[in-house]
Amino acid sequence: MSDLSRRDFLKKSGIALAGMMVAPTIVPASVLGKSAGYTAPSDKLNILGVGIGGRGAADLAAMETENIIGLCDCDWKYAKHIFDKYPNAKRYSDYRRMYDDMLKDADAVMVATADHTHAIIAADAIVAGKHVYVEKPLTLYPYESRLLTNLAKKHKVATQMGNQGASSAGSRKAINWLQNGEIGEVTRIESCTNRPIWPQGMPTPKEAMKVPKTLNWDAFIGPAKFRPYNAAYTPWNFRGWWDFGSGALGDMANHILQVPFRGLNLGYPTAVIGSSTMLMSDSCPTAEKITFKFPARDNMRRLALPAVELTWYDGGLMPNLPDNMPAGKKFDPNGVAVLYGTKDTMVVSTYGYDPILCSGRDPEVPAVCRIVEEDNHQQDWIRACKESPENRVPSESDFEFAGPLNEMITMGVAAVRLQGLNQWLDWDGENMRFTNIPADATISNVIEDKFQIHDGHPTFDRTYTEPVNANLYAEQLIKPVYREGWVLPDMHVL
Repeated sequence: MSDLSRRDFLKKSGIALAGMMVAPTIVPASVLGKSAGYTAPSDKLNILGVGIGGRGAADLAAMETENIIGLCDCDWKYAKHIFDKYPNAKRYSDYRRMYDDMLKDADAVMVATADHTHAIIAADAIVAGKHVYVEKPLTLYPYESRLLTNLAKKHKVATQMGNQGASSAGSRKAINWLQNGEIGEVTRIESCTNRPIWPQGMPTPKEAMKVPKTLNWDAFIGPAKFRPYNAAYTPWNFRGWWDFGSGALGDMANHILQVPFRGLNLGYPTAVIGSSTMLMSDSCPTAEKITFKFPARDNMRRLALPAVELTWYDGGLMPNLPDNMPAGKKFDPNGVAVLYGTKDTMVVSTYGYDPILCSGRDPEVPAVCRIVEEDNHQQDWIRACKESPENRVPSESDFEFAGPLNEMITMGVAAVRLQGLNQWLDWDGENMRFTNIPADATISNVIEDKFQIHDGHPTFDRTYTEPVNANLYAEQLIKPVYREGWVLPDMHVL
């Protein structure tokens, strides 16, 4: 049943539905008109791509069944090969100019820019009634994730976060095993990734370089605090800087934790603690450990859901192999999630691929996951775009799921940046705030490390930021302060 395709399911169920009056899942545009927000399956979506030189190139390639009508990238040298690949698409270096010119003619937007601009680019599109596909991490801050989740619900658009493993057969198999009780009650989860694979743990560059003619630096900075250009920031390396990315946790946790988060209905954590290698003021650390505590949840039909402790490692730190790991089996070097149950232990590779039970069993279980036609994350979103809001089957990483998942991850990022408090941080998920930071607590981080050795004796000479109130600092790690001229729309929906 878990491997039954959506097409086969519909064919078989059609016999039983013959002669019955049922509401159509998809309404042809010729009936309701394009202005009503409906697209027939035979029609092609008009898609805008924002951020196309990196991961966005692969997303667009998977969307070539549709019309790619406009492309935007702030770095025209980095994106040249993609501009050349779609010669009929109009070209822009600032998404705001593209939206002014073309959003009215578009049905959907693909967003794969540097992480700090995901929220505002997606929010502007959603408010205009456009479907959005947004690469992971969905946002940099919990508030932004909550906003996109609520906006998508309000405007009834089809959404998808780009953690493509959520659409894989492996993820569905792992969730089926979990929710059918194959490993029993889970109280401990350990997870890791080998990232970062870009520079991290660095001091802020002191040299202001000349901006390349092919780079729109102001558009790259977007809502972040303005800083002089340096080649250390972009392309590719942006994820190692707090203002533009969230390091290894933001990059990979949306892939690796999606199976336990969905399969166990984890929801909001109640407490978190983070630690890392040297915490710089501007750059993400080279290695981290974060532990989340989740409360007991309502039981499922075949599975009780007690309190869970989830620990994350990155930068080369790894959990131990399970004691009963099958001979010859090793962790996926890119990362894993290990779920310890009362009956068995499950190891799930990066992206949700290749789950195994340490007992060696490979049980056939009834399907609890949605039946999908194929493991194509982008096409799953395109399908959802073409279905009416009333009858739409949400995509595998629709913001109703992806928003809370990313919200939890970005809260973990905040915990790492608050590690100087040396305490467990209690988290009020509903209101997105830490509740037990002392009123007079302060935070400061390392600007520069001038460690030296003289005659065999170490000298720890570090420059720190001025101490700031920890509660005010935490608030800005939850809800960012955008630079002047950049405002998230429709804030009242929160």
